Amino acid sequence: MSGFENYSSEARQLEQEIERKGVILGIDWNDEVQVRELAREALDCKIGQTRCDMKDPLDRPRVELFGLAQLMLTVMKESARADIHTHGGPAWKAFAHALWTEHDLRRGAAKP
Repeated sequence: MSGFENYSSEARQLEQEIERKGVILGIDWNDEVQVRELAREALDCKIGQTRCDMKDPLDRPRVELFGLAQLMLTVMKESARADIHTHGGPAWKAFAHALWTEHDLRRGAAKP
């Protein structure tokens, strides 16, 4: 890793953008069912495929939110390599929890 990274600042900026996308999409980060559905969509989204084809006006902010989730994971991974525990606020935590839960369910379902 080169240079100093301000992981707390990055986390705050990502949280703010996640919250903004949530407002646009009408996401209630306290509604576990809604956030889990969003996580399933994120895990299923493949640009250029019908499941994520950008025909709906809300597809763009939804895909941008999915990109922010990837950035969330990157910030956490990079900060962990520097022995720094980094996380965002309530929206970040709700979405991250839903993503990991859905990921683990899929992984478990794929096992023989």
